[in-house]
Amino acid sequence: MRQAKTGWKWAIALFSLLLTVLIWQQGLQESFERPSVAPKISLMQTEMAVSASSSLPKTIQKVFLGSEPQKKLYQALSDIPLGQIEDRERLLLAILEESESEQKFILKKDFNDKKFETVKGYILDRQKGKELDKFPDFDEIELDPLLYQISCSNLGFTDEKCINQKYNSLTAIRLLTSQLFPFFASVIGSIFLIRYAFIFLRKKNTPWPEMISPPLSVIDMVLLISGGFVVIGEVIFPALIIPITDLLFNNLSSPLNQSLRVFIGYCSMTIAPLFIIRYQLMGLVPSGIDGGWLQWNIKPIKEGLFKSISGWLMIMPLVLLIGWLMNEIIGDQGGSNPLLELVLGSDEFFPLFLLLITTVVLAPVFEELVFRGILLPVLVSKVGKASGVLLSALIFALAHLSIGELPPLFVLGIGLGLMRLSSGRLFPCALMHSLWNGVTFISLLLVA
Repeated sequence: MRQAKTGWKWAIALFSLLLTVLIWQQGLQESFERPSVAPKISLMQTEMAVSASSSLPKTIQKVFLGSEPQKKLYQALSDIPLGQIEDRERLLLAILEESESEQKFILKKDFNDKKFETVKGYILDRQKGKELDKFPDFDEIELDPLLYQISCSNLGFTDEKCINQKYNSLTAIRLLTSQLFPFFASVIGSIFLIRYAFIFLRKKNTPWPEMISPPLSVIDMVLLISGGFVVIGEVIFPALIIPITDLLFNNLSSPLNQSLRVFIGYCSMTIAPLFIIRYQLMGLVPSGIDGGWLQWNIKPIKEGLFKSISGWLMIMPLVLLIGWLMNEIIGDQGGSNPLLELVLGSDEFFPLFLLLITTVVLAPVFEELVFRGILLPVLVSKVGKASGVLLSALIFALAHLSIGELPPLFVLGIGLGLMRLSSGRLFPCALMHSLWNGVTFISLLLVA
């Protein structure tokens, strides 16, 4: 009976592994076709620079905004094919265009929004030589502040009428925060890295705690990752849940609809792996192990918080460096996580709150439990610390099915693995992961 049971276990594991290879191959290929959010973020930052230019002293404008942000905005808008450009960006491009013939070509197609048609009318009137002595007030035409400012200014009206100084000052603060925070975090993180490297080379580092692994096999890990996480969690459950959520939330607004789909989809994805972990650990008694097999060990909280912050700071410059190198060598790889697009495109509280809970609470806790709570200790017990960390980081990166984010996620996975080894507990890993996702989330909100 025992041999028969083991034989079925091997068969299911191998079948799950084969399906996982096919699913991941298809998912990574499809990620090439997903647009990258990098151009959109870059465009938003350029728009912010145009707004912020009226609020920052000229002495620091070049450092933080670059030279002539309005020309950069025009160039960025020009690079978008007219067949793909949205109405707002098309109107901005037309206003910034100096050639009247090009303006007419850009404005040839009508806008769906009446207020855009109003601005279009003013542009065409100026082309006909009409003298413009009036432009609607901001609260009359209800354009966003940047579009109003550029429309009003380029039609020849005064800064006093065109510029919303309060909005521009807030935009300057948001832009400076989004640029300075990662810079200072990377500087501090680099100092921490140099310090720890020096301590390591001098062999004065504190010995790491012993890695305690549950007595599970590699086949158990294949069943957990391939069978539970990938096949059931990423394919079967979504195929069952998504049609139901579409039916229930079909009448809701787009941001809320999509956010609920993401939240419920992610919750459903956790069910199979958590059930498998519970089944695998159920008969194993962790006698004398502090915190059980998973070693969450939440207390002492202060020490866990310090370790997670220092770990996040040290991994920040490395992830930014690998992202920059990949962009310089290969260019924009595309395939951004769809969650990023949702955060950038939503301005309602509840959808953003659901996305926040998913990215900052659910994802870090669940993924750390699977990858650093179970997978990493078992791999370390089988192949050693270095190989275990690298393998778990690679699987962690591949599981996100994003070719563009694979190298940075691999580096992040290494950092989280080293945190698990050095701290001897899972709590700092979850906090570090949550901090990484949370800072990314806030950075997107600052830009959006």
